[in-house]
Amino acid sequence: MNGDRQRQMILEALGDARDGLDTNQLAERLDLHPNTIRWHLGVLTDAGLVQATPEPRRGRGRPSIVHRLTGEGIARGRDDYRLLATMLTEVVAADGAGEARAYEAGVRWGRHLQQGEPEAGIADLLDQEGFDAEQHGDRVEMRRCPFYALAESSPQVICTLHHGIIDGALEEAGSEQTVERLDPFVEPGLCIAHLSREVPPAR
Repeated sequence: MNGDRQRQMILEALGDARDGLDTNQLAERLDLHPNTIRWHLGVLTDAGLVQATPEPRRGRGRPSIVHRLTGEGIARGRDDYRLLATMLTEVVAADGAGEARAYEAGVRWGRHLQQGEPEAGIADLLDQEGFDAEQHGDRVEMRRCPFYALAESSPQVICTLHHGIIDGALEEAGSEQTVERLDPFVEPGLCIAHLSREVPPAR
């Protein structure tokens, strides 16, 4: 069983436990070693999906550390958010101006992200948003799409949105580069944005 699946099991177990669970309770429920549980809880806490709260024990001893889902962790595991995203994507895709609107929304969001991390390069910015991105010269390789299923069914919306995010971030950073083209699904799990420099108008 891989780590991703084990972490998903932990999220599901915590989602079913209104009062939270400590490490030993999780280990017992999931039939995993407590050290394995602790390691995954560290990853999930760093990702903002789980929070730890010390609670006094009944009797003597150190407080018990109880783990609960954060608001983001609750949302991560709910299918209704995916359903909402799918419905909204379909609405945009059916709109004759939907592609242009998706790009404009991406540009605005890219500017916003860059304003929050003014020193970040484009690859670092995308990486923080879950794209697992690396820049090699004028190529930005993204090996994880946070919206893979939606991008597969509606690339004209989702990939255009991502195109806009990169352009907006580059513009906000004062870069002369823009996305010349974005090639989705070059390989399974790999999309590539090709950057070029804007040519100033002739005088």
